[in-house]
Amino acid sequence: MTAPIRVLIVEDEPLTAEAHTAYVSRLEGFAVIDTVGTGRAMLAAVAAERPDLVLLDLNLPDAHGLQLVRTLRAAGSAVDVVAVTAAHDVQAVRNAIALGVVQYLVKPFSFRSFADRMTSYREFRRGFEDRRALTQADIDERLGTLRPVAPADHEKGIAPETLEVVRDALLQRSDGGSASEVAEATGLSRVTVRRYLEHLAAAGQVAKDVRHRGQGRPEYEYRWLR
Repeated sequence: MTAPIRVLIVEDEPLTAEAHTAYVSRLEGFAVIDTVGTGRAMLAAVAAERPDLVLLDLNLPDAHGLQLVRTLRAAGSAVDVVAVTAAHDVQAVRNAIALGVVQYLVKPFSFRSFADRMTSYREFRRGFEDRRALTQADIDERLGTLRPVAPADHEKGIAPETLEVVRDALLQRSDGGSASEVAEATGLSRVTVRRYLEHLAAAGQVAKDVRHRGQGRPEYEYRWLR
């Protein structure tokens, strides 16, 4: 039986760290070995516990995540790193790729997005087991595992990952929710959330009704069609 991939979670927000731990625990082939909240603790944990994978928040109170990766590489560590961050500017992404970060997850994200990337990483890693050499076709296949091609047929202006975040938030509300309520749950703007909810309604996945509560202005309520 293949040993689980040992994961170190580096996140300074306790609730987010708990959520990431729960996400990892739901995946086959992974095990969380520790959770730390600072760059200094992360470097110490990598040296002492030798994880296979670091799930790394780039914005830590005492260091930037990419600088920590540079420190690890300078020390000879080849530990794999998945970046988890709200930063999505071009330079941050380019720097992460240059440092060998194997996956890059932009917050907020759904469990499905997380699972897709972690599963791709697991298959990538397993592709090197019991092999002493790789052909060009083998190398291409393994790199392709890390960089799956995204569907090209999604509606213009509708990002699949944001759609998953909105969908997951609505699924958690058995009695439905308004655009404002879903926006509060996801951290997205109300305007953005309403656009995605309208997209789901037009696709026949969500029911849209007028909600009358109190004397205020009525609002639309969206409910997942189960």
